[in-house]
Amino acid sequence: MDVRCAKRSFQRRTERYSAAHLGGRCLRGGLNQARADEWLNWPRLGIVRPSQLRARFESRLVRGVAGLPHGLLRGLAGRPVRIDGQELHVESQLVLRLLALAGDPPLETLGVAEARTRTADDVRSFEGPKLALARIEEITVPGAAGPLGARLYVPDGAGERSGLLVYFHGGGFVICDLETHDNTCRFLAGEAGVRVLAVDYRRAPEHPFPAAIEDALAAFRFAASHASELGADSARVAVGGDSAGGNLAAGVALFTAGDDGPAAAFQLLFYPWLDLSCKRDSYGLFGDGFLLTEGQLDWYKGHYLLQASEAVDTRCSPLLATELSGLAPAYIATAGFDPLRDDGEDYARRLCAAGVPTALRRHRGLIHAFVNMAGVGHAGRDALLDAAGALRVGLAMARRA
Repeated sequence: MDVRCAKRSFQRRTERYSAAHLGGRCLRGGLNQARADEWLNWPRLGIVRPSQLRARFESRLVRGVAGLPHGLLRGLAGRPVRIDGQELHVESQLVLRLLALAGDPPLETLGVAEARTRTADDVRSFEGPKLALARIEEITVPGAAGPLGARLYVPDGAGERSGLLVYFHGGGFVICDLETHDNTCRFLAGEAGVRVLAVDYRRAPEHPFPAAIEDALAAFRFAASHASELGADSARVAVGGDSAGGNLAAGVALFTAGDDGPAAAFQLLFYPWLDLSCKRDSYGLFGDGFLLTEGQLDWYKGHYLLQASEAVDTRCSPLLATELSGLAPAYIATAGFDPLRDDGEDYARRLCAAGVPTALRRHRGLIHAFVNMAGVGHAGRDALLDAAGALRVGLAMARRA
């Protein structure tokens, strides 16, 4: 099927999929009448963003629907969508359908405050139950222009001198925060058996480029220099992030490799946005209809950069760096149905060509932001499990070196 035809067909099916039909399917799948009534009302009420209480209810509802047998899930999600030799995972398709039923306007048409609130609500609906850890601490770390909020995650069994992952959340440099990625960091800490330090770097438009990368560098250098105070081994400090946070993580790996201070021991990147100066082929394939859109990326970029010429600065677009040899080993996870897919995969190829040990994993059926969707079935959780395993091995190898 032609790419444009496939996307139009998927969008038409989503628009005409009535709430009554969805409610009926839920009843046949075993959900009670009260839950079916919520499905009937959600499209109408979705115009108003839910409170935290409603978001928690929606989270339980999403988990209940995602736990249905595959055949019922396929009935809810619609016919398979195939583009570029890939099939959209039924759980990803279900997420897109639920968001379409909510009837919200495109994120790029909102003000910054409203976009942040809506994103936080959506994350609560799809992230799943909070995962327990031995300890979670609210701390501060130095940023480039003052102290930054940060959160230290300590899993069960993490002894002194464990590995440490310094993590930067995604959100286009504009939205998201420590809360939106709280469960992601809990998961990585628990499954990889390492401490995770999540950093609340300054966001645009209040603090445009280069504030975020300057904060990321300052926070990483502090964490690496004070690893023992954080209960970690200074030789086993990794850097990671998703989307815009992946940009910051790659930038930290790039700029710490060439200075006299501590360098990253490992890079953990989820669908990183690495080149703001160029739109690769995946923009044309997946830039509309698969959660993250080309319009949103343009909106983020417009808030992050004061001048278009800043996009070619390697602090903004680390993929443009001419020399990548000597960087930390990397695990890069991309989503098949993501306009940023080619950024991460081009970076992986360049790292390999530069002699950097690199593992690239394309999750062919997934969409952007899968690290925030552990509560929807198993696909997002499985992708995080793979990454956690790579992080564990990567830091173990760093210790031997």
